[in-house]
Amino acid sequence: MSDQVQPQEMKRKASLVREGVVISDKMQKTVVVEVSRLMQHRTFKKIVRRKVKYAVHDENKEAKVGDKVQIILTKPISKTKNWKLVKVLAK
Repeated sequence: MSDQVQPQEMKRKASLVREGVVISDKMQKTVVVEVSRLMQHRTFKKIVRRKVKYAVHDENKEAKVGDKVQIILTKPISKTKNWKLVKVLAK
């Protein structure tokens, strides 16, 4: 079985795909991706930015700091890694 994400698997898990920016690539086969989203504050109704950091499995070490990437949810790879790199969108 290859490590590449199959198209039918990506279509099935379309809601579990995220886009973010790589903020760290210092680990072996792992990058840290920051995904930000805009939401409205419940009480004050102001638009605020929320950020989440994900540990992402990068088998071929193709993502570098500052790259925009697409990630997909997978079965747990390690204690903190549940995401896998799909592709690098922009360098």
